[in-house]
Amino acid sequence: MTAARDPEGHPSGPRLPAKLAAHPSVRAVLARRAAGDVASPPPVIDAAWLRELCLSAGADDAAAVSLDHPDLAGEREHVRSALPGTRTLIAMAFRMNRDNCRSPARSVANQEFHQTDEQANHAARSVTQVLQDAGHRALNPSVGFPQEMDRFPSERIWVVAHKTVAVAAGLGVMGLHRNVIHPKFGNFILLATVLVDAEVSAYGQALDYNPCIDCKLCVAACPVGAIAKDGAFDALAFTTHNYREFMSGFTDWAQTVADSEDAADYRSRVTDSESASMWQSLTSPPGYKSGYCLAVCPGGEDVLGPYLDDRKTFMDTVLRPLQDKKETLYVLPDSHAQEYARRRFPHKPVKEVTGGWQPPAKPSASPERETRTS
Repeated sequence: MTAARDPEGHPSGPRLPAKLAAHPSVRAVLARRAAGDVASPPPVIDAAWLRELCLSAGADDAAAVSLDHPDLAGEREHVRSALPGTRTLIAMAFRMNRDNCRSPARSVANQEFHQTDEQANHAARSVTQVLQDAGHRALNPSVGFPQEMDRFPSERIWVVAHKTVAVAAGLGVMGLHRNVIHPKFGNFILLATVLVDAEVSAYGQALDYNPCIDCKLCVAACPVGAIAKDGAFDALAFTTHNYREFMSGFTDWAQTVADSEDAADYRSRVTDSESASMWQSLTSPPGYKSGYCLAVCPGGEDVLGPYLDDRKTFMDTVLRPLQDKKETLYVLPDSHAQEYARRRFPHKPVKEVTGGWQPPAKPSASPERETRTS
């Protein structure tokens, strides 16, 4: 072992093996240190500078929250596992175009979701890069998918809960529909979070009111009854239908393929439009089947005007097209969602699926199939 030496030959820093100390990159780093040419990150990040950084990167609103915030107790283990030494979480909100989200044409709405996803991921990456260049350790988890699918389904697959962080930072309040409602932009936002290993000079404050106006339109719009008037939320009904072409629904579809005896049997189980839709989700960003609760929500100062001006017209032009749309609803057998969908939306075909949450019961082989496979 030998001590690292500065350009003048004086010992500098920890003792290093002679071979490592002689490496050109090591010598260059030590020379910069000796010359004082290494920027030290500020121990506390200026809040105004940080907010401007986020807005310049493309965010529509931003605020920081300490990892010590009491509402983030459930996030600490996960956050510190992702970035040891994390002190602060930076929450950012990105606006979506409202009428795109409201369109009964799911291709329009899904394109809006995914394009805003990309914008948010790029912005969070840019913020992370600037913080890194300033000498901080920083990390930006994915806004949505991809996530940690190796943990599915026994553990949570997200690195950080963006909604929980955004609410703690004061960017909004969770509505009845489990979407964060921003006081200005409503629930037409997507969220990103950046982890950083420093404190910030000022943290966001939680809103002292709820932008949700308790109109219950999200209850009326949900095709599988996942949202109850009393605030209850059926997460399994929601994911079974809305995430039909994401992880769990894909598993169910793959099981259907595996259980089909031949092409004719497969086509008796899966319609041509369902096959085409699954293909599209496999080749492009996957499609959400609903998201209607978000589409009809009038909360938020920028969103509320048309609802206040003429509630009937708002419901006729925003809510009813989604209610009237003929579309397949995916439900678990003998579930509340199945009963609700059949009763509330009789014009929408209802299809029983396993949701991919557990393997379906293996049917006994028919004599014909036994003959084919023997």
